[in-house]
Amino acid sequence: MSQMLIDYYKSIEDGSRRMLEAARAKDLEGVMRYEGVCAVLIEQLRQRAREENLSAEDRREKTQIMQRILRNDAEIRQLTEPWLGQLEEEMTGGLFDKTHPKVLH
Repeated sequence: MSQMLIDYYKSIEDGSRRMLEAARAKDLEGVMRYEGVCAVLIEQLRQRAREENLSAEDRREKTQIMQRILRNDAEIRQLTEPWLGQLEEEMTGGLFDKTHPKVLH
């Protein structure tokens, strides 16, 4: 049964890899789509993990998978932080800049 838990971790890793690929391609919609996929898988994993335990070998594999996910996450953050800063600037800077007011529709 612990193989099913490992499969969840592998699926999350795959989503993380796809999210990284989208970030590298500057595809913000893709990043958000795969982030949503990962969030669903993580919630399913949490529920399943309450009922099942990993073997020692599976725990080692889980650790390796988690390390790869964390490396992906770090690169995703590095790639997307400039976008988020720009978006924040566009959303707040222009709205409160009295010399160049923006019109909201």
